[in-house]
Amino acid sequence: MSAAPVRLLPGAKRRLLDASPSAEEPWYINDHTLIRAADGIWHVFGIWHPEPADPLGEDRFLHATAADLEGAPWTVHDPVLHARPEIGETHVWAPHVIAHEDLYWMFYAGGTADHTAYRMTVATSADLFTWTPHEPALFTDGFDARDPMVLRDGQRWLLYYTRTSAPDGGFHEVAVRTSEDLLTWSEPVVAYRSTASGTVGGPTESPFVIRAGERWVLFVCDSDQYDRTLACCSS
Repeated sequence: MSAAPVRLLPGAKRRLLDASPSAEEPWYINDHTLIRAADGIWHVFGIWHPEPADPLGEDRFLHATAADLEGAPWTVHDPVLHARPEIGETHVWAPHVIAHEDLYWMFYAGGTADHTAYRMTVATSADLFTWTPHEPALFTDGFDARDPMVLRDGQRWLLYYTRTSAPDGGFHEVAVRTSEDLLTWSEPVVAYRSTASGTVGGPTESPFVIRAGERWVLFVCDSDQYDRTLACCSS
């Protein structure tokens, strides 16, 4: 018997937050992550940079909070986790935050001048305001390996991210690594490979995986059509 199809119904778009300092100084937010703290307050983190877009100049993460997601006002706090030029970071991309063992864990990509060896990094915090990056980096990969997403599967953790089939370019892929402690990660396995090839961008941006019944669904963003999301199923 075949499994029932997974039906996805997009809802209406609503603007929740504009973190621009003023109407005359617009800033954009990209690749954001949301987490609800133990006290019920929502925290959002994301790439934060003045318009126009400048991916290689994105050197900090927005941090803002709200009591709920249904219209409560947002408070914008000091940015967190600036790029660290002293270790070769030129920009920071795509934070993803989870809670585990009384700590919050933020996974993100630290970009360097070497696009074939981007650093996947984790920082921890007890309060979502003060973050401490862990060294060394979890691993390096290319081309522009980025967009980490972490979830728990039984006793192990899975980390999905975007990369290419060779560090200097190739087929756009979503790779996955496993860990038991969030710090030591396995070698990568290819979860999804596109027929498209290249270096930057591609149709495997921002992978995100959810459980749907007895199957898993992988969502990816297609950078060639930036408002298009692709969904792939796995048993």
